[in-house]
Amino acid sequence: MSGGETMYPDLSLYINGRFLGVEGRKSQDVRDPGTQEVLGKLPWAEVEDIDAALAAAQAAFQVWRYVSPLERSDILRRAATLARERANDIGRAITVDNGKPLADAVAEVVNAAEHIDWHAEEGRRFYGRVVPSRHPSVRQLVVREPVGVCAAFSPWNFPFGQAMKKAAAAIAAGCTIILKGPEESPSAVVAMARLFHDAGLPPGVFNVLWGVPAMISKRLIESSVVRVVSFTGSVPVGRQLGALAATHMKRMTMELGGHAPVLVFDDADVPQAAALLSRLKTRNAGQVCVSPTRFFVQSGVYNRFTAAFADALRAVKVGHGLEQGVQMGPLIHERRFEAVQSLVQDACETGAELVVGGVRIGERGHFYAPTLVANVPKTARVMHEEPFGPIAALARFETVEEALQRANALPFGLASYVFTQSIQTATRVSTGLEAGMVNINHSGMAHPELPFGGVKDSGFGSEGGTESFESFLVTKLITQI
Repeated sequence: MSGGETMYPDLSLYINGRFLGVEGRKSQDVRDPGTQEVLGKLPWAEVEDIDAALAAAQAAFQVWRYVSPLERSDILRRAATLARERANDIGRAITVDNGKPLADAVAEVVNAAEHIDWHAEEGRRFYGRVVPSRHPSVRQLVVREPVGVCAAFSPWNFPFGQAMKKAAAAIAAGCTIILKGPEESPSAVVAMARLFHDAGLPPGVFNVLWGVPAMISKRLIESSVVRVVSFTGSVPVGRQLGALAATHMKRMTMELGGHAPVLVFDDADVPQAAALLSRLKTRNAGQVCVSPTRFFVQSGVYNRFTAAFADALRAVKVGHGLEQGVQMGPLIHERRFEAVQSLVQDACETGAELVVGGVRIGERGHFYAPTLVANVPKTARVMHEEPFGPIAALARFETVEEALQRANALPFGLASYVFTQSIQTATRVSTGLEAGMVNINHSGMAHPELPFGGVKDSGFGSEGGTESFESFLVTKLITQI
């Protein structure tokens, strides 16, 4: 089934409660990565549009900041209900402009609705405190207040979920937000604007821009209106935006790239580990910041794990996301395909063994076979560069210390995975891993009540958990006599 067999929504900017189309603006084609069919036209924001969004967000903040947390919560809950009701339609549009299988796209929307509900409830609990004073006539209060307008930048790999994490936290905290969404996969963010619009969110609280990323980000971050920057994306772009934000003393949350190590020990449940890791590796065609990428397997189970993992990857059904039973769709565009192919070729040229995959599937679209390269040397690029594709690179290790040294050798520090039946090993490794998230014998990072974020070059700040609000709130001391 091609993307042409599903209705694709009209695309627009969303500024001050108004949906603004292509009329009089530059635009770009949005394509189905599985068929390369043109789905629609995406309008690009002009300078006037950016300035209008800034003015709208600033004006709305002067009102929204004082709206009762209960009222803010009610609006967010209505948006969550609408997201669940529209999940199938939103998911189908995500599948045709993003490529992920329909079941995964719908699940992304449903999971995001849970994030909205959680932030709606937690947003009612920004408690301050009374600090006992040193003199009986002095009253000392500590209160939490919304910081102001947020400039947010969300990625294409989870176009609904990642954007909604930012929006739900900012809105629940009493902030207003201008979101620059992903041009590659825009339908989800337009659907978000429609959800908030229909849920009764006041004009200007949530705004959406598209266009030239460098121009939009520079104008937003340099504006005195914007008080906080939230970005999810690559390390190089994160560095640029972080430097710009720091120059203007803006708060930041940065969730950047990863290159997640997997440590499989001799006492691991090999069939269970291989089955789980094959699903994680091929989720969204490996275009996931927490995708397992560097597989370090202890010598005692190396051959057995390699065989089981290879069998699991061979069994993955690849195809257009609207086809029944498909487990993995295409890469987002040809540039990503070429980058993945280059990493595989380099690994083989440096001495790695190609066990599975390494080829294009079909003649249309950007489909790349799930790929396993074994005995990968340390010098191979895939051991240093985030692949962001369906590539698993295997190497063996002997001791816990060696495994930790190799896992921590890169500047990335987002997610990590450990497979062992030993509590002692699990404790030692979870303590020693330089990562923001450690998963032992499963993967459990996506729940809204849990903080999601990294360390080192993988960024700072968290989305999810009570930490989700830290960037959107300021602490004020009031001392009175």
